[in-house]
Amino acid sequence: MELTHDFIRKPIILIVDDSPDNLLLMVNLLKEGDRYTIKAANNGEKALQIVQADPPPDLILLDIMMPGLSGHEVAQSLKADPRTRAIPLIFLTAMASTADETRGLEMGAADYITKPISPPVVLARVETQLKVKAAADFLKDKSDYLEQEVARRTREVLAIQDVTIHAMASLAETRDNETGNHIRRTQHYMKILAEHLRDHPRFRHFLDDDTIRLLFKSAPLHDIGKIGIPDRILLKPGKFTPEEFEIMKTHTTLGRDAIAHAEQQLGTSVEFLHFAKEIAYGHQEKWDGSGYPEGKAGDDIPISARLMAVADVYDALISRRVYKNGMSHEEAVRIITEGHGKHFDPDICDAFLACSDQFRVVAARFADSDHDMAQKAAAVQFISGSE
Repeated sequence: MELTHDFIRKPIILIVDDSPDNLLLMVNLLKEGDRYTIKAANNGEKALQIVQADPPPDLILLDIMMPGLSGHEVAQSLKADPRTRAIPLIFLTAMASTADETRGLEMGAADYITKPISPPVVLARVETQLKVKAAADFLKDKSDYLEQEVARRTREVLAIQDVTIHAMASLAETRDNETGNHIRRTQHYMKILAEHLRDHPRFRHFLDDDTIRLLFKSAPLHDIGKIGIPDRILLKPGKFTPEEFEIMKTHTTLGRDAIAHAEQQLGTSVEFLHFAKEIAYGHQEKWDGSGYPEGKAGDDIPISARLMAVADVYDALISRRVYKNGMSHEEAVRIITEGHGKHFDPDICDAFLACSDQFRVVAARFADSDHDMAQKAAAVQFISGSE
């Protein structure tokens, strides 16, 4: 099977020469056997116009000494244009010195043929350059295909990650007295804080684009462990007893362990779940060490968990529940300010105060509807009545 430009059409050859006799000679030579589509130009300006047509030539035979644009100038223009620089050039000229040939090759010509020509030599060199061009085109097409395939599969993997996270989060949501909008709000709060802090001296080593993207993806799993909490506690419309609170606190460990178990089932560590484990396990820790499950303090608490602590508390304060009304934005800001350096990392707390108007916008955008609250109230009533 002969290798051609795209395995279907005949290769296109452009001949550029100001001499009508030379043009006729080359056209007749290359037309033999009907193997090529021939185009001709008697000056450099016309050649550059022809090259812009679709499809472009697969090979250009180019005279050097021409009125107007010389062959060298045409070559320089072709090599400067990303759309035409890959087209192979063969200088076909009476300039026969070694210096002339060296200059032509240095300008990017694929070959250099001197006049008077030898027809067999010209045909052989033309065929060689067309085969090289066809092979290069094939490899480029293959590379482009592989690049597109990698991009497609990457999109699929990212989509699977998103579906996995949201499926897990939605599963927990079905048993929680909070709504899916809580999940969306905390995602956006996390992103606002992370983007504000990305140039902060304490956080810029951590908060790059990829990390912020993964934090946004992972945030919905912060309360995944609540799926393991009994309904009589999880949906209780009032204050927990000390014993009930101890059980509720285990949701952090249950969440981390559930995600870790999923990784074990896969037999590998999954990057996009790393932050999910940190957030699920550590978002109830407090800066002063009074939180749970481990009572970690300060920088021992993962940054991801510290960011979620602010996002989660703010949303808990402003949100309606079946057993309480939501606080005003201003009151929530006041309470978080009181937690500066106590409950919350002081720099993250400062970032919240600087971005609190953006939090207000997110809260309004993803506000819980009356329908959401009615569904949760019905769930609580059902659980209460069945006890």
